[in-house]
Amino acid sequence: MTKSRSSALSPALLAKIFGVAFFAYLFLGFMLLPCLNTLASIFTTQNASGEVDPLAVIRFFFAGNMGSYVWNSLKLAVCLVITVNIVGVSIVLLTEYFDIKGAKILRLGYMTTLIYSGVALVTGYLFLYDSNGIITTLLVNAFPGMNPNWFSGFNAVLFTMTFACTSNHALFLRNAIRGIDYNTVEAARNMGARPFKVLWKVVFPTLVPTMFSLTVMTFITGLCAMSAPTLLGYDSINPEIVRLAGSSTADEAFPQARAALLSVILALFTIVLLTVLSSYERKGHYLSVSKTKAKLQKQKIDNPVWNLLAHIYAYILFVIYMTPVVMIIIFSFQTYGAIRMKRLDLSNWTLINFFGTQDYEYLTNRGTYKTRKGSISGLFANEATLGGIKLSFILSAIAAALACVIVVVACNYIFKNRNKKSGTVLEYCLLFPWLLPTILICYSYRVYFNSEDVWYVGGTNLYYAEHVRLLIILAYTVVKLPFSLRMIKAAFYAIDEELEDAARNLGSSPLVTFLKVKLPIILPSVLAVFALNFNALFTEYDMSATFASSYGTTYAMVIQSMCREEGLYGYNVNASGRRCASTVFIMIVSGVILYLVYGVGARDLGERLEIRDRRRKRLEKIKSFGKRTGEAHT
Repeated sequence: MTKSRSSALSPALLAKIFGVAFFAYLFLGFMLLPCLNTLASIFTTQNASGEVDPLAVIRFFFAGNMGSYVWNSLKLAVCLVITVNIVGVSIVLLTEYFDIKGAKILRLGYMTTLIYSGVALVTGYLFLYDSNGIITTLLVNAFPGMNPNWFSGFNAVLFTMTFACTSNHALFLRNAIRGIDYNTVEAARNMGARPFKVLWKVVFPTLVPTMFSLTVMTFITGLCAMSAPTLLGYDSINPEIVRLAGSSTADEAFPQARAALLSVILALFTIVLLTVLSSYERKGHYLSVSKTKAKLQKQKIDNPVWNLLAHIYAYILFVIYMTPVVMIIIFSFQTYGAIRMKRLDLSNWTLINFFGTQDYEYLTNRGTYKTRKGSISGLFANEATLGGIKLSFILSAIAAALACVIVVVACNYIFKNRNKKSGTVLEYCLLFPWLLPTILICYSYRVYFNSEDVWYVGGTNLYYAEHVRLLIILAYTVVKLPFSLRMIKAAFYAIDEELEDAARNLGSSPLVTFLKVKLPIILPSVLAVFALNFNALFTEYDMSATFASSYGTTYAMVIQSMCREEGLYGYNVNASGRRCASTVFIMIVSGVILYLVYGVGARDLGERLEIRDRRRKRLEKIKSFGKRTGEAHT
């Protein structure tokens, strides 16, 4: 009897029970209950007499202007699907399918949206096209009757997001194009089909699954847009939710319930779209190709007129993509006066927007000059920007690491129990945040944990003071779980089961087997996921805006508000310069991370050995040259 009880309460069983209980606690407390609380708040609204009126918010939705926010978001999403697919397919075909001169340079320009996005990208376009922007100023001078405030509202958001949202096309559609079997293209050409007919009848059908996925994700991106509508003045759902979340009943009628209703509407749209996408993927799409697959060769456009038009179109797109990047980099080294006037002074370069401080002397209303000590400060010398960088770096690194650790442990359990319901349930729980828009999760956190009655967290108000940083970490982690799961789960398929069996036969415990056998195999993929998560969270704006407070002002929030009071009373003089420097800094950080992930990290063992061999030979040449030089002097 004693032996039976000891085996029943083995450490492995106790660890399993604790793990299940702990995961249930996390899922219920930080995923399910906050969202259910948001849903319930819609139907517990009180009317003017203090009575609960379940349909008050619904009536307000149809009677007021709340419907306009939904319509604006739907209009933006539908238009983005059209424009982003046109531009996205164009840049991939121009660089990967057609023989266009300078394709490598064009590809670099088209991929600039991978190294800066969100607030930083919108800032770049505002720098060119707002009322006193560089290009707007040139256009107004050329056409005096032109409206200088043309770059605002729907058209500005659609233009900006069209070029900002082609990143997925540049990554995934490019891989799909490269995976096409050239034998099928060549066979169609040999049968007399023209290049554009081959493109339409042979190439495009193979891209349908990828295009469908990209279309759904683009629609969701437009529906849940935040930074561009906020900065460019367009009334869509997400900015309105953030505004209502910071309001009170003294300002307007039941703002929290209205924010909850808009969040749920977004969630319903997202769930329907992801359900359609999953159903489409389950059907399966197959393409019959030859047994010996041939690498795709670029197709020449024989018609000289079409060839010229294709080159012109390609380089017009290149200019649109590259102009904000080039202008921001150049102006980040200009003085505050040149930046505010948007006038380039090639004779006067400075590093003050990055490093150090300067005094600012200005003329007061009384006609006297006054000096503000250190009012001109660089990115790494300004307390606000430096604090935002530090906070975002720490919060993003912790959240990215937590997401990876949780998913690695979960994937190990899922693969051990792949034929059991527990593994399937765990996987679907981790994918649950993908069903909901980010703004709903963050809004639910803000409302649910802004109380001392939540026993899940020991009665601590997580939205109060410095506790909000923990709330941001939790939101960051939860939002990144589905992506991390999809990526790391794929890495687990590369583990040979025989290795685990061999380790078990040698007497290794499950923990030792995981640490010494499995983890080294999946570690490159885990580090890549960590880098991508960190890259996305470091400049994240949507969640930061929802949790906005003096203790949770992240880097993106600092960038967004940097120019609000620029130069007022001689303070914060070169905020525009620091914003340009911030964008350059983000480009550098994102570029390094992407290089480590897709450059160094994507190399296989053969490529790494070849690079190491080239370095060794180069070093030997340098040493031999040094010896010959020394002997010659002797």
